[in-house]
Parts: sequence; structure tokens; C-alpha cells
Amino acid sequence: MIQKRSVKIARHSTSVSLEKEFWAALQEIARRREQSLASLIAAADTKRAGNLSSALRLLVLDAYRSKELT
Repeated sequence: MIQKRSVKIARHSTSVSLEKEFWAALQEIARRREQSLASLIAAADTKRAGNLSSALRLLVLDAYRSKELT
């Protein structure tokens, strides 16, 4: 199921739609990196080439590939 959440990036609000499993994985990544979910999303935003939802899914994929999440 897709969940839409509002996030604040660089002082402006936007919404991001992701499956609940991706939200859970992002929260776990942020926890393990000892940072807030907002700062994790903001960092992904600065590096993205496509839309933010896709960038966040790729961030989760990279975390699994690097065995940060197992």
C-alpha cells in the first residue's frame, strides 16, 4: 500500500509517496545512521537525478546491497 507523507526539504514542504515497506526501511536506515528521517531524505534529495520517490527507493536498495540492512 502506498503512503503519502509530507516532508520538509530546504525549508519547503513537499509530499513523497512510497510503499509502507520503503518507509519502514528508510526509518531503519536513519536509525542506524543516527540521523533523522528528514535529514536522510534531504541528503537523498541533493543527490537525486530523477524524482524523490525513486531516489529514496534506490537509497533503500543500495543499503540492502551494501548489507547495511539485512
